[in-house]
Amino acid sequence: MSRNNDTIAALATPVGSAAIAVLRVSGSDTEVIARGLGLAALRPRRASHMDYRAQAGALLDDVIVTYFAGPHSYTGENSLEISCHGNPFIAQKILEDLLLRGCRLADPGEFTQRAFLNGKMDLSQAEAVMDLIQARSDRALDAANRQLRGGLSKRMNPLIESLLVVLARIEAYIDFPEEDLPEDDRAATTLAISCISLEINRLIATEHYGALLRDGIKTVIVGAPNAGKSSLLNRLIGRDRALVSAEPGTTRDFIEERIVVGGHFLRLIDTAGLNASPAPLERLGIEKTLERAVEADLFLIVVDASAAASPALPLPVDIRSRLTVDNTLVVLNKMDLVKDEPRLSALGGFEQVKVSALTGAGLEVLRATIGAKAEAFSRSPEDLVTINARHAHSLQQARELLQAAEAKFVGNEPIELIASDLRGVLEAIGEIVGRVDNERMLDRLFATFCIGK
Repeated sequence: MSRNNDTIAALATPVGSAAIAVLRVSGSDTEVIARGLGLAALRPRRASHMDYRAQAGALLDDVIVTYFAGPHSYTGENSLEISCHGNPFIAQKILEDLLLRGCRLADPGEFTQRAFLNGKMDLSQAEAVMDLIQARSDRALDAANRQLRGGLSKRMNPLIESLLVVLARIEAYIDFPEEDLPEDDRAATTLAISCISLEINRLIATEHYGALLRDGIKTVIVGAPNAGKSSLLNRLIGRDRALVSAEPGTTRDFIEERIVVGGHFLRLIDTAGLNASPAPLERLGIEKTLERAVEADLFLIVVDASAAASPALPLPVDIRSRLTVDNTLVVLNKMDLVKDEPRLSALGGFEQVKVSALTGAGLEVLRATIGAKAEAFSRSPEDLVTINARHAHSLQQARELLQAAEAKFVGNEPIELIASDLRGVLEAIGEIVGRVDNERMLDRLFATFCIGK
């Protein structure tokens, strides 16, 4: 018997003390369980205030129970939501009682998986549920909401329809081989394949932007020892996270914190100072700095503006090669110690902001400038969807098969081989929205969800 026929239950809110906790029930026995709890009138979408008594009769809590009749529910099945007081002990006792009443503990993501299997959403929308839960910035939230409302599906469906038209034309020729493919049909087929390839390339190009939204903009703080990098990190995150000392080389490894600046989610990484003559342990820290710099999206180059010599950028070639005017900001720190304006000719023509990490002067300007930098290099049109790594893998497969089909078409190879390639393209694109049933892929995908979702 399929586990999809089981009635499942799980805590839908995080474990821990809170004002309320919510438990979910979904499946064929939901009505029986609801009546067993004393909910005589099953009125859909109506909240009922009642005592929750265990099967043995013990009063567990004062709860609100809401019944949802399928298919008009999140999962498409009959469902219950039970709101109790947010004591983890109470929530656990209610969950244990639901299991005694015939429920099975839900697997991670099983509620959303059932919603997908019951046609309440396609696969890309199901993935957007997790993006919505994990969104940490305005942009990420907006992108997740757009995807949840079918943004990616709306881009995929025309591609699938175009492919079906091309396949129908080619397979008609296979069925009637005595008829040569007319020149007009050849031209139309070539144009359709080119248009599909162009759209797939556009979608693949959004993977990096999607990664920035989901994982955060990797922002690396680099500079010479004692330039104030750790002090700047502490100021930006609003607490003392990194050790600060007048002794150079305090930071021997990288420290990562996450903040939101100007609606953008940033992974802020403080690194070891770049010293031309490091001690052995310090050298290991510098190697870590170079590793972080290779992966960086945005650079904050911290310079001690109070140094006697002209401010300079003490950066190795590996880092300098990554710097552009779009992804680099020079932070002139320790301005509280500066009597004369620093000479800035050696700073590479990058945008500069003057701050004092000690007093906080200039921090608001710095935040605004970082936000503008993040906006400039991660800007995306409002209607642009963003793909994830799984989508990109499927689209890359589709692109390779399309290129193979196009080459065969130009080379007048057997039409059956072209049709086979195009069916592969259709299957690869179908995996994105879930038109192709792949049970192992679905199990892996939904296993990344939290229990109760």
